[in-house]
Amino acid sequence: MVPSAFLRVYQPLDAFERSEQLHWERYLLHGPEVTSFRPRYADHRTVGSLGVLAPAESDTADVLHADGRTLISPRRIRMRVLAAMVSFRETQPIELWDQFVTRKDGRRAARDLARLRRRDPSAVAFCHQSPWHVPIRWFVLFRDEEREIVEDVHGRWRLRYRTTTRRAIRRAEQAIAPLRRSDLGPIGDLIVDLHQWMVQFDPASVVELDYAELCDFQRWDELDDDHSARDIHDALEALEAGEYPRAADVYQGVLTRWAEVRSREILN
Repeated sequence: MVPSAFLRVYQPLDAFERSEQLHWERYLLHGPEVTSFRPRYADHRTVGSLGVLAPAESDTADVLHADGRTLISPRRIRMRVLAAMVSFRETQPIELWDQFVTRKDGRRAARDLARLRRRDPSAVAFCHQSPWHVPIRWFVLFRDEEREIVEDVHGRWRLRYRTTTRRAIRRAEQAIAPLRRSDLGPIGDLIVDLHQWMVQFDPASVVELDYAELCDFQRWDELDDDHSARDIHDALEALEAGEYPRAADVYQGVLTRWAEVRSREILN
């Protein structure tokens, strides 16, 4: 699995449609359906020996218990795989893109994705995944005091941020105007996309930025020194005050930090 960071929304169980609520209640009681001891995957060939590999099991979820509430973040892997295939075809990032997702497979993925959304217009991906790095725009949604370093069940240190969707939406709104007044307008447009994604969820939901496996590439002291959300808000405040050199310096520091982490992608 490619080391990735995750931006998840956990929605209160009672905020789901009744049929889906019942599904997740059964999931909480009995766990995911286990049909074999080994994970099963659906292998869809594209060209030659390349293909798209996705879990063939029923949907699962991440679960959060907070303040006496149970919140659910469905993984909706099939929807995310289809959306990624369509996006890959549209961006055409490399010359050999047709070797990975052919025109025929791209059209089929678009049809399947449209069919899923017609069947359930409220269906939305609860999770964004970013391989090898954390996108800088994600830090706009959080404050430094919402940051924590915890030990997981395997004894590994993990860094994460958690806040409410209300706060995250308000922070996104506050960041858009100064960014658009500067040379960083395109970043403002990306934050608009995040804003439009978050407003689809119940206001009582929780947003989480999880460094996940990216923590394994950093020492404890590097994790402890990482205050990217604080630095990004310092840069935004400097931008709002017209202190452009200071804003650029702080922003460049965060970019450099994550460029070092992302450089491991080249080695892999």
